[in-house]
Amino acid sequence: QVQLVESGGGLVQAGGSVKLSCAASRTIFYDDVLAWYRQRPGEQREFVASITGGGRTNVAVSVKGRFSISRDIIRKIAYLEMNNLQPEDTAVYYCNGRWSENNGDVDEYWGQGTQVTISS
Repeated sequence: QVQLVESGGGLVQAGGSVKLSCAASRTIFYDDVLAWYRQRPGEQREFVASITGGGRTNVAVSVKGRFSISRDIIRKIAYLEMNNLQPEDTAVYYCNGRWSENNGDVDEYWGQGTQVTISS
């Protein structure tokens, strides 16, 4: 029942920057989590960054210092700002959301992904 829609992907030169957006259809509360994953060509999907409704962030070591995550609670959007992009950052970037229920269950949803291609 929850939709996650990514946008902002495209072609960018090495050293450039891009900001991705993930729009959610469900209200984000304090402990709910929005995250970004990516899948590089020939590789398995990997964690990139996450943020809770309360603003707590986690960023993968591989991209720390170049990528940052933020969110807009009112607009229900998570952003991934990517700086100093390199060819190895070329991947399909996916949005992931986890919502905690009162009964202890966690609902997880995925977006369809957006392609980011870095040219050298």
